[in-house]
Amino acid sequence: MERKNAWKGYDETKSAKVDALAKDYMDFLDNGKTERECVDTIVNQIEAAGYRELPELMKEGKKLSAGDKVYAVWMNKTVVMFQIGTKPMTEGLNILGAHIDSPRLDIKQNPLYEDSDFALLDTHYYGGIKKYQWVTLPLALHGVVAKKDGSIVEINIGENEDDPVFFISDLLIHLSAEQMEKKASKVIEGEALDLIFGSRPLAGEEKEAVKAGVMKLLAEQYGIEEEDFLSAELEVVPAGKAREAGLDRSMVLGYGQDDRVCAFTSLAAMLEIGQTERTACCILVDKEEIGSVGATGMHSRFFENTVAELVALTEGESELKVRRALANSRMLSSDVSAAYDPMFAEAFEKRSAAFFTKGLAFNKFTGSRGKSGSNDANAEYLARLRKVMDDAGVTYQFAELGKVDVGGGGTIAYIMANYGMEVIDSGVAVLSMHAPYEVSSKADVYEAVKGYRAFLLNM
Repeated sequence: MERKNAWKGYDETKSAKVDALAKDYMDFLDNGKTERECVDTIVNQIEAAGYRELPELMKEGKKLSAGDKVYAVWMNKTVVMFQIGTKPMTEGLNILGAHIDSPRLDIKQNPLYEDSDFALLDTHYYGGIKKYQWVTLPLALHGVVAKKDGSIVEINIGENEDDPVFFISDLLIHLSAEQMEKKASKVIEGEALDLIFGSRPLAGEEKEAVKAGVMKLLAEQYGIEEEDFLSAELEVVPAGKAREAGLDRSMVLGYGQDDRVCAFTSLAAMLEIGQTERTACCILVDKEEIGSVGATGMHSRFFENTVAELVALTEGESELKVRRALANSRMLSSDVSAAYDPMFAEAFEKRSAAFFTKGLAFNKFTGSRGKSGSNDANAEYLARLRKVMDDAGVTYQFAELGKVDVGGGGTIAYIMANYGMEVIDSGVAVLSMHAPYEVSSKADVYEAVKGYRAFLLNM
């Protein structure tokens, strides 16, 4: 039962491949700090690899056949791709699923105000965060502003070296005696996470001159009026690029690795496979961090509707065939696992923890305490999965998310399992999950791609 350190199996050539993959991964993190940016990045890659958009094929009335590559996008925040297999879709798909949303701060709809000669933007945090981690960091603003004339203004401020950055202030230690007595959840309140946006008054303005100065710049540089915030989706994220971590450059430190590390490795596996027997699928969704809700979350009918369109283009329209295709499918619900941290050993049960460098992590179940809210994978499915991984030489491990009564978490696995398909959680072990900067092992990223490729080809 001893788990292998993946690095020990790499020669110089293999290590170079690990580093090259990590470079691509860091570029993926840098280019996709929001769901929309992720989708744009992914679509560019898959179209270059020969994927065609499903609505275009439907207009052409083209029937799909083995080897065809298609994709569909929903509201620019969710994307699904398929490579048609040689077997009928009613025999099931091999599905990789991950999410591309990450914890962050969202700008409210009426956000801009002035107080004490500061212009500030009011925020609402998204997903599970430790609020105190977001103060005094260089922050960037990403997103879109939809105007009444139908035009879309893209915003990305704080990533280029010449860009300004933004920040949230914290109370100086000299005056923090009362603050330091508070619980960690109360040290910084949600309504105190307002972004300091500017401090230079507009000449000639007497009232709210700093706010007026900021609005003048927004109007000049982006054509935005204050009312346009009402129809904007603007996200505050850590500024700067993902970096190699450790003197040996063995790790990746960056924002949004939950769950873009699994999105990247799933995408990489899809792009590496040749012809498959079962149709290969990768779905990358939004809203997992807040319960997979809404039109772009896994609870929506987008995936089911898209599968129905594919069944119609391969085997003819039939609701029963769609149900058979979904029920006969097998899935890896790809989400990060909690990496064992020796600094916080009391939160983990060491025999059942996921470890850095020990490869792709499988979680038979997630949930919390009494497995609440989890999908609990069947033993027969696990046995087949073990054989596929072993035959492909994948370094992998089985793990749980911390001690039984400490906490827990959920994924999209239980949602897909509602169709009756076999599902298990899998992913890369990450340190400091949900922090502004998370850490992963390059070796685990590499093994995840190997494992996902083996699953698509042989499961």
